[in-house]
Amino acid sequence: MAIQFMELGKLHKDQLTRLMRRAEKDIRDLLPLAQEVIDRVRIQGDAAVVDYARRFDAKHFETRGLRTTAEDFAAARKSVKQDVIDAIQQAHNNIDKFHHEQMPEPMWFTEVQPGIMAGEKVSPVASVGLYVPRGKGAFPSVMLMLATPAKVAGVPRIVVVTPPTPEGKADAASLVAAEICGINEVYVVGGMQAIAALAYGTETIPRVDKIIGPGSSYVSAAKRLLYGTVDVSLPAGPSEAIILCDEHVDPRLAALDLLVEAEHGPESAAILVTHSKEIAEKVLDILPGYIAELPEWRRKFVENVLSNYGGVLLTNSLEESIQFVNDYAPEHLEVLTQDPFITLNKIRNAGEILLGHLTPIPTANYCLGLNAILPTGGFARSFSSVSVWEFLKRTGVGYLSREGYERLQGITAKLADYEDFPAHAMAIRKRNEILGI
Repeated sequence: MAIQFMELGKLHKDQLTRLMRRAEKDIRDLLPLAQEVIDRVRIQGDAAVVDYARRFDAKHFETRGLRTTAEDFAAARKSVKQDVIDAIQQAHNNIDKFHHEQMPEPMWFTEVQPGIMAGEKVSPVASVGLYVPRGKGAFPSVMLMLATPAKVAGVPRIVVVTPPTPEGKADAASLVAAEICGINEVYVVGGMQAIAALAYGTETIPRVDKIIGPGSSYVSAAKRLLYGTVDVSLPAGPSEAIILCDEHVDPRLAALDLLVEAEHGPESAAILVTHSKEIAEKVLDILPGYIAELPEWRRKFVENVLSNYGGVLLTNSLEESIQFVNDYAPEHLEVLTQDPFITLNKIRNAGEILLGHLTPIPTANYCLGLNAILPTGGFARSFSSVSVWEFLKRTGVGYLSREGYERLQGITAKLADYEDFPAHAMAIRKRNEILGI
């Protein structure tokens, strides 16, 4: 296996562009297929969803298996070991506490001038669809990261979609996590067809107002095409991470943490960025030994990532490394510098920033309390991590007393005249006549 080693100053423009775009080309190439799937699900409903499930997930999938039952939840709890259930519960406690701290006041007002009141009313989105991926592994942690803030925000209807196992069932640990979060409406469907079903609704799966959750390039392609039909929230595609190092890092820790997001799948990106050639060389020497300890199927993912969208990137200085981080805007950023808090002040773009060698990405992925559903593909430049705000909406609220109205009526009419909106101006001037102002 050849781990990709790059020197930032020697990269050709097309090489740097590809590095920055990650799996974006994969997503663009999938758009025609996504449109085909979306159209079929919109027209054929459950029949299309079941057909795709049989093709890609479970050969003998049946329509009656689309929604999980109380018996499915009970069987899931029996099949998952108690120590795993306990870990899920403890992680939920931390995530729940963090997101409760994010909750805003349900309403606020300020007096702009005497008699002029302006404020906001905060209310939950009426219905949301949470996409919990499965792939070759199980992701109860994703269920926690999505369902917990949705419940804290008070969303009235929370729907989960998650791909079936080869047996046509939802992942057991994910069902346990859903139950811990207080979610009981789970549909066993994944991929492009799941996103289409949530956007348009089928005979079994309800249409929702918002879809949120990470997924493969297939899921990202479907979301892109459905933007405008339904709120698809932040771009959360294939996993990505930067491990930012200076010359003081222990290369063994840096090498370990580079593998974390790389094992998610071949579309992931994982880059160690450092200005220290010595650290870069040591990490390159250490990595093959660590990779050899992984199970074969995860090893293949890591090897693909570190020779494709990832690897080791050498810069000329810490400042240049930080600039690359800000340009790349990674989903996960781990800061392994001598004083990570000083480095923190220079970071502008990252989905999350984890400081120091005792705060590795896995802790944040599972149980630190931070939300691990983060913007990918460079969208950390303008998007934030999932939070209660993803499930809330703000509505402006205003009130004028007579004194306040009298302060604003002249300004309002003047600006309406200037912008040539006669009905706007008439609503003010005739109101004044009616009210004797």
